[in-house]
Amino acid sequence: MATFPSITPSYGAQKSSKPRFTTVEFGDGFTQRLTYGIPSQMNPKEWGLSWNNISEADADTIETFLDARAEDCASFDWSPLDETDSYKWICPEWSKSISYNGRATIVATFRQVFEP
Repeated sequence: MATFPSITPSYGAQKSSKPRFTTVEFGDGFTQRLTYGIPSQMNPKEWGLSWNNISEADADTIETFLDARAEDCASFDWSPLDETDSYKWICPEWSKSISYNGRATIVATFRQVFEP
């Protein structure tokens, strides 16, 4: 399993949660919410990350890593900024902009996945 390069994202990272549940509405107006799946996997996280004004070499390292994972839809290990444990992630989208000569910015979305 590949581990994301140890290049720390910039401040301003955003974490979001999307708990998995379904809602059933009854004819009398009542609703019931039901969770589904394995309890530890019912609340996957998603991170919006950016690496602002990093060196072109670091930007290339990140982009090459993400490109390699995209080729075979592979996940990778990464430790969120607020935790010490690492989890499995995919990166469904990212972009690179060149802000200055020799400097670049990468913006990426990491989505937590649950795999053996």
